[in-house]
Parts: sequence; structure tokens; C-alpha cells
Amino acid sequence: MPRTVTVGLDASPESRAAAEWAAREALLRGLPLKIVHVAEPVPVLVSQAPLVGPETRQHWTQQLPGDAAKGLRLRHPGLEVLTEQPTGTVPDALCAAADSAELLALGSRGFGGIGGFVVGSVSLAVVARAQRPVVLVREGEQAADEHRMDPAGVPSAATPFRPVLLALDADQPDDRLLAFAFDAAVRRETLLRVVSARPETVTSSYRFPGDAELRDDLERSHRTALADALGPWRQKFPGVDVIEASRCGSAAQVVVGAARDASLVVVGRRIRTGSLGTHIGHVTHAALHHIGAPVAVVAHN
Repeated sequence: MPRTVTVGLDASPESRAAAEWAAREALLRGLPLKIVHVAEPVPVLVSQAPLVGPETRQHWTQQLPGDAAKGLRLRHPGLEVLTEQPTGTVPDALCAAADSAELLALGSRGFGGIGGFVVGSVSLAVVARAQRPVVLVREGEQAADEHRMDPAGVPSAATPFRPVLLALDADQPDDRLLAFAFDAAVRRETLLRVVSARPETVTSSYRFPGDAELRDDLERSHRTALADALGPWRQKFPGVDVIEASRCGSAAQVVVGAARDASLVVVGRRIRTGSLGTHIGHVTHAALHHIGAPVAVVAHN
């Protein structure tokens, strides 16, 4: 059975935005779209309401994904849309759905109190556990947001895609992360921008003879490592224009700052567990909370 682009759907605006993004991604990949709606118990107050009949109860478990599927088929001609209604806890069901998917799309709410996006506990739990790529899509995300302005300065989905941005650790590059980013750039027929952060040198706050040479050596070494990591992938994807940048500073700040013009941001999550459970890493955490474009989190070793 072929893999699908899968989206976790509920009644929220951010979930519907994720479904629209997933539909567009499914068409780019030539794959079916699967809507996964985890059946949850009807709220007690609703179930006890005197005017609630079987039709209303059915809406909670069946009508929502069915209506969403009909709308997506109408808005995206030629798209095959499947629905699935697993039972169990929402994170467990979504992680299981991700296992058989090319990727899983989830919604993320609007701005929080400090100007960042609100990533719900369910989305964070799935991102931290899923073995397949998970894409977080913001409430209000539109197709035109991923494309360049038209010549008149008007948003349009008919113009070329904005760049795909890949956050890469030049010292520990991973094939799954690189493959996902290059493939995304190919499908969007756009350039791939690769950014890699290098830490400040220990002499950044004071000066001593030779520190300029030390910084230059470290910068050259980091750029060489980045070029070496990308070299084989440039050969595999000769049609992808790649712009690489080695930048000094906090990795989280570097990635967030570079993402302003991206159609898709690709970050990694190392598959590891500790005494406190799974982790997503501070760079991925910052990307999920502060980048407006869709963010793809790719699990890797």
C-alpha cells in the first residue's frame, strides 16, 4: 500500500490550515491525502443536553472528517482523499498514523504572549516521538504565503516558491535530514538555503595576539565542513540551486533569523531518550515557536 501525506484533523482553524497545506503537499508528491481524526468522547454537557440526538453525536466522530474530505476534493481537483478514525489517546494515534505516512501535518495556533506561536501539548508530544517527518502549520497559513509576490507586489500562489531553508549541523550532518530538504526543494522547483551556526570563540569578549587568526581558522574549518556535507547531495540533485551560509552565534537565533523568506523550514530532531523522556532540542523548539512558515521536523539518529 502506498504511503500517504497524513494530517491530524480536529475542529480548530489551525488544524484546517494544516489540512489545506497537506493537500497541496500531497499533490506535489503525487500521493493520496489521509485525514486522521481521533475519535474522542462526547463532552459530558453535550451528551446530557436534552436536544442532542444521534445526529449530533455522530457529528463528533464521523461528520467532521467526512465534510473535510469533501471540501478538500472540491478545492484540490484530482486529489485522492482518505479518512481514518482511530481510537485511543490522540498522541498515540497520531504517532501510529505517522508510521505509515510520508509525513504528518499538524496545526499550530497563533501568536502567544511573547510574540511566538503556541504549540500545543499534543503537537509537541507527537513531534518528540514520531519517527517520520512532522510538519507544523500555522493558523491562517495560505498557499500564497509560500510563494513570492507577483510583479505588482500582490500575494499569489501562481508565482515561484520561496526558498526551502535547512538548518544543518555541519559537524554532524544526517542523510535523512538532507534528503528531505533537497527533495522538498526539487518538488517546489526552488532554491535550497542551508544555514549552519558556529559558536562564538572563547576570545569573543576580549582580545589577545593571534585571536583574529584563530577566528579565521575556525570559520574556514566550519565552512569546509559545511561544503563537505553538502557536496554529495549537490551531485545527487544537480538541478537544485544551493546557497550555504556559515554564521556565528546561537543556532536557534541563526535559524529563526534566516527563516523570514522561507516557504518551508527543515530542522532535525535526534532520536534519543533520557531519564526525563524524549526531547526535541532547543533549536527545534525555537523553530516551532518562532518561525511563521511551515516547519518540518525530521527525526534522525
